[in-house]
Amino acid sequence: MINSMTGFGRGEQVGLGYHFSVEIKSVNHRYQEVMVKIPRNFNPLEERIRKFVQEKVHRGRVEVYVNVKETEEKKRFVKVDKELALSYDMSLKELAKSLNTTYITDIYRLVALPEIIILEEQETDIEAVWPYVETAVREALAQLIIMRQNEGEKLAQDLLQRLKDLKELTGQIKERAPLVVSEYQQKLRQRLEAMLTDIALDENRLLMEVALFADRASIAEELVRLESHMEQFEEALRQQQPVGRKLDFLVQEMNREINTIGSKANDLLISRLVVEGKSQLEKIREQVQNIE
Repeated sequence: MINSMTGFGRGEQVGLGYHFSVEIKSVNHRYQEVMVKIPRNFNPLEERIRKFVQEKVHRGRVEVYVNVKETEEKKRFVKVDKELALSYDMSLKELAKSLNTTYITDIYRLVALPEIIILEEQETDIEAVWPYVETAVREALAQLIIMRQNEGEKLAQDLLQRLKDLKELTGQIKERAPLVVSEYQQKLRQRLEAMLTDIALDENRLLMEVALFADRASIAEELVRLESHMEQFEEALRQQQPVGRKLDFLVQEMNREINTIGSKANDLLISRLVVEGKSQLEKIREQVQNIE
């Protein structure tokens, strides 16, 4: 069955001193677009996450939020710049000599000088944390897909019902169409007989006029194409792969045919049925915008 383009999912994993939480939400979009927001020190994982999501979600705007919290204090390392400390010491000695004063090397004062001692945190092992992030993404994505499937089932039921209503309207138009020509012939005959009271009616001329009207008002081809589009639409709703774009195209084609029917039929009842059909098509079009 079809999938909706809207959904939400969340996944969590804990390991290596981190708590990873991933939230994924998707909304309608004409194409596939995946946005990933992740802490800077985990940026190397961004493209992996994007490709992973793109394999599962084929249409819609998908936003992935990766939050990372430390669950234990990170190890820190002290780095001493010995060369810089020696340079400081030598410079101070030369300064003391030039000022003709005494200078005694004091290790505690030296380490207080800028950049002698630097605190470094252990670098994040991207390859080690990836399995935890991947698992959290999988969990969130699984929930997202289930929600999209559930919404898709509801959309399919609604669309099938509206398509059924449209088919019924088309059937009424099909039944009405042959009567339009015969009623036109009858009314034309009555008008001519009323106007030509003392002149015999030219049956051949009447039949020619009726034939021209029948040709102009014929909607047989439009009805055949409209029925074909509706059959394709119903078949697409039962397919497993993404069909949103195909459904959108079919709605446009159905709308084109029903508009032509309305303009050619030249009949009040058919015009009313066309208005109802266009109303159903508009509701179908709005729902199709939600389909992957």
